[in-house]
Formats: sequence, C-alpha cells, structure tokens
Amino acid sequence: MKPGVRIAIAVGIAVAIFGGRQVFKHDASAPAGAASTQAPAKPVHVEVKPQVWKRGRLTFKPCELTRPGSGRRAAAWCSPFRVPENRADPHSRKIGLKLAIVRSAATVPDPDMVVFLAGGPGQAATREYVMAAKGFEELHKHHDILLLDQRGTGDSNPLTCAQTEKDADPNIDYSQDPDARAAYLKKCLAEVEKKADPRYYTTTDAVADLEAVRQALGAPKFDLLGVSYGTRMAQQYAMRHPDAVRSMVLDSAVPNTVALGQLIAQHLQDALRKDFALCTANAACKKRYGDPYRTLQKLVADVRAHPHMVTVRDPRTYKPSQRMFNQKSLATVVRLFAYSPETIALLPLSIDAAAHGDPGPLMGQERLVSGDLGSDINSGMGLSVTCAEDADLIHPRPQDKDTLLGDGFVRELKANCAIWPHGTRPADFHQPLRGKIPTLVLSGQLDPVTPPAWGKQIVADLDNARQLVLKGQGHSEFMRGCMPKVIRRFIDQPDPKTLDAKCLDRLGPTPPYVNFNGATP
Repeated sequence: MKPGVRIAIAVGIAVAIFGGRQVFKHDASAPAGAASTQAPAKPVHVEVKPQVWKRGRLTFKPCELTRPGSGRRAAAWCSPFRVPENRADPHSRKIGLKLAIVRSAATVPDPDMVVFLAGGPGQAATREYVMAAKGFEELHKHHDILLLDQRGTGDSNPLTCAQTEKDADPNIDYSQDPDARAAYLKKCLAEVEKKADPRYYTTTDAVADLEAVRQALGAPKFDLLGVSYGTRMAQQYAMRHPDAVRSMVLDSAVPNTVALGQLIAQHLQDALRKDFALCTANAACKKRYGDPYRTLQKLVADVRAHPHMVTVRDPRTYKPSQRMFNQKSLATVVRLFAYSPETIALLPLSIDAAAHGDPGPLMGQERLVSGDLGSDINSGMGLSVTCAEDADLIHPRPQDKDTLLGDGFVRELKANCAIWPHGTRPADFHQPLRGKIPTLVLSGQLDPVTPPAWGKQIVADLDNARQLVLKGQGHSEFMRGCMPKVIRRFIDQPDPKTLDAKCLDRLGPTPPYVNFNGATP
C-alpha cells in the first residue's frame, strides 16, 4: 500500500550436480594435419557452473534476489515450493512460496542450516537478506542460509491490493480519516480475497510451512536467526518442533507472553527519556538544546492544539508538497527516528528546529524512512497476524493518552481488525517458551519497541540462554559492530554461557548532533 494509505500500524545430505568440463582452444588457422612450428597452446580451463542443485526432495536452480527500490542483488539458489493455503481442507487452494538458499562458501558446509526469519510482521526474508547480506558473511563461511518469504509477504502470495492502491485518492489522508480508512480497507480486502483467504496467513500457518520445507530438504537441524517479529516465529517454531532446532538467536526479541501493541506508547516514551538523557549528559548538546524532552512535550502540546499544513520538500526529488503537521505525524516520525543510534543522534536537533517553526528536517526524514518501510512491509499480512494473535488481548490504556503516541495505535488496530478476516491461534500460543535449546538474546539499550526487559524475560524461562544488551543501540542488533562474528562463534559452538562477546563492549551511542554538521569534535 502507498505510504499515505498503508494500514500497517521481522541433517540433510546435499546432492550437488557439478559441471567441471574442460574446454581446449586450438589454432583454427592451421590446416588439419599440418605440423605446427609453435609450442602447443596451453589449455584454458573454463569451469562451467552447475545449473541444478538437489537437496532432499527439492531441485534448486541459480537465481538472483532483489528488493524493490534498491539496486542491490544477491546470488542464491531457488526452488518452487507449494503448500495448501488451509491445511485443514484437502481441497484448499495451493499457494507458491518463495524459497531460496544462499549456499555456503565452504566446499563441505556444516550440516545444520541457518534460517533467517524477518520482522514486521510483513517483511520478506529474501528481500531483507539483500539489504543485510553483509551481516551474514561470517555465517556464510560454513553454513547454507535458508530464506523463505513468509506466506503473504514478498513473492509468497502477498496480501496486496495493487488496483486499490492505484485508485486511492491522493488528496485524502487515510491515516487521519477513519471513515475513509475503513472504506479503503474494505476495498483492499475485496481485491485480496480474489487470490487469498487472510485467515490462513498467521504465524502458526507459517510455522507449518517452515517445517514442510525442512522435511523436503531432508530434515536438517535449523539454527534460527529471528529479528523483531521474526523472534516470535522462531519461538513458535521451537515450541512445535524443538528437536528440529539446534540453536536460536533472538534479535530484538518479543516474548511469547506478550500481546503486540499493548505497551507500544509506553515503550516509546521510556526510550525517548533515555535518548534525550544522552543530550543532557553531553555539555555541548545541553548548552545548545537545554532539555530536549521538555521541548518535545511542548511541541506535542502545540501541534495537538494547533495542527497545520506545512510545506515539505521530498528528500529524494526535492519537490515541495503540503503535509499535515499534527500529533500523529509528529509521533510517527519521532518513533521512526528512535529505532537506530544514527537517527537518535538527530532527534534533539530536529525537534528543536520544529519547535522554532521549521518542521522540515523532521517531516522530510519521515518521507524517507516511512517510504523505505512502506516498500518492505506487507500490511495485509501484518493484519492477518496481529488480528489473530494480539488484537483481542489489547485495549486502550488511560495512562497512554498523554504520551506522544497516545492510544491511537490500539484503537486503529482494533478498528482494522473488525474489518479484516482473521484466523485463530493455538490455546498455548502465548505460553512462554521453555526448554534447553541454546539461545542467544540480543537487546538494544535504547530499543523503543522491544526493550531489554523483554529479552530478560525470555532468558528467565529458558534453561540454556544468555542476553547481550548493546550499549547505546536501538532496534535490530545482528549487524552492529562485531556482532556478526559473535553470532558465528555461537552457532559454531552453541554454548551461550562461555561465548566470548567482549568485543561488543566497544559499542556505544552516536554522539548527539549539535548542528547539521554533526556532533562537537
């Protein structure tokens, strides 16, 4: 869906067939049978790359992974994989899933496979891998990496409504108009239902898909690497198939016991206090901006009382456009800024500019960041997941009304779920994960959505787990600093208690900007 319309509120035996044919060149100008007076040419060895690779029951062929809006590419091996949409109905439609494996650089890789579980809910593993490939270089040395676009995302029967998006009125701000949003969502649903039943695009359905893939591959052991919502997928898979999991890395983790969305306003508010404390503890930042948290509170009160249109230039095209600057637009962009240490460092500067009548730096970045997220996340699949698994368990909280986000997220989600069809969840879905699977939990000290306390909660329920809290970091840690090497060490020898992670001590927050040239030298 368009950013302005979007309702989005993470041991088999490989049988390879290698071609190693040699091709020899000769002097075509010499007559047949004639003696050559020159030394015979040295043979040129040209290795013909294999065109087919078999693993288990599946046949893979070379493919290229891409991400819309990016020029990045990643080489992989892909295989068609079809599953029933509704496993309870033998006559259910079959849907195709995007399945890819990035083969190890090793001649004989380790038998266990690393499985990347993307966030969201609504992100596609193959597309996110393209952007994060560098973070997998260490794992790639000895492991094959399995990528499966979760049903409803990427190229796995995505729950998209292209015609509805195309027909959307550009003059309507759907995020601000509940009636228009409801009408849009109903129209989108009618389009989606021509190719999918949204009730069968839940985490539980995706867990069954992943196990079907594992069996088709010859039942290798899995090392699960989940990010954000992907940590829910990892834990649910481990609950249903504990013997299939060799190890788990849960990055920016969500406990099974949590209903997504209930504490979203509180967690953002808590993270912002920590973010702005970095400024008040920095002499140059404090001198320049005073108390940014108080400035933000005043700005929130001002835009709540006096929302107004502002002219914002698109950071990509530099074309001007009119945007509504109100509490919701302010909350959206500040929340996006709070995800990474690089943008956290910009918050005092950008909020100060907005408080002095120039919201351009904030709103321009909002177009940039929300546009990128919009192309990543499938909103329909996100609704299928959250409406089935969380929406009935969350409720507006009076204490959230005075926060930056307020209780609007919860109200909108419940309103959307009243329209969007959704399935059911197992009775034990929200039970904590227990057991002895070696588990490494990664948390960012400043994470605004999956705080370190959640990671601590997961570790407390497991017998063989450890949490690493990264100082000064936000959401999603697996590519930060030496973390790729730490994860590789853990997966090579999955003992969380003895894992050497001292190199992470060098990480810290990005110094806050005192002007658009950066921090004080």
